[in-house]
Amino acid sequence: MQLTRYTDFGIRILMYLAVQPERESLFRIAEVTCVFDLSSNHVAKIIHQLGRLGYLQTVRGKNGGFRLAKTAAELNLGQLVRNLEHSLAPIDCESPYCRFTPICKLKGVLAQAVAAYLAVLDNYTLADIVDNKEDILATLPDLSISVLQLD
Repeated sequence: MQLTRYTDFGIRILMYLAVQPERESLFRIAEVTCVFDLSSNHVAKIIHQLGRLGYLQTVRGKNGGFRLAKTAAELNLGQLVRNLEHSLAPIDCESPYCRFTPICKLKGVLAQAVAAYLAVLDNYTLADIVDNKEDILATLPDLSISVLQLD
């Protein structure tokens, strides 16, 4: 199973925030855009949904931004994927319609595979995938001059 880019970057954004829990200032869309080389429109959509789902605390306005709403240990990866993926169906038997649909066992097998995939993710939190914080931080660009001072 492959995650959509939307979910993938939603997780990466949460990872980025999680490795900086001591940060006092809010994170900004322009910063995340720079770190992941994404369009600000795409990042804004992800941030908006993560906020609506309760993963982020968002603040509007000139000095606005966002931060994690919960600790990384409270964010379950399986639930996060379920919330961000618009469909977890492994195949679409209707478009185009498959003549095997009424008797096919493949869909059931694949449904079990997706359930197993999600069961593994359910065993992990955001904290588990950022426990190598120093390594993650070492991969990030230096934003001290570029984005942070332009906002």
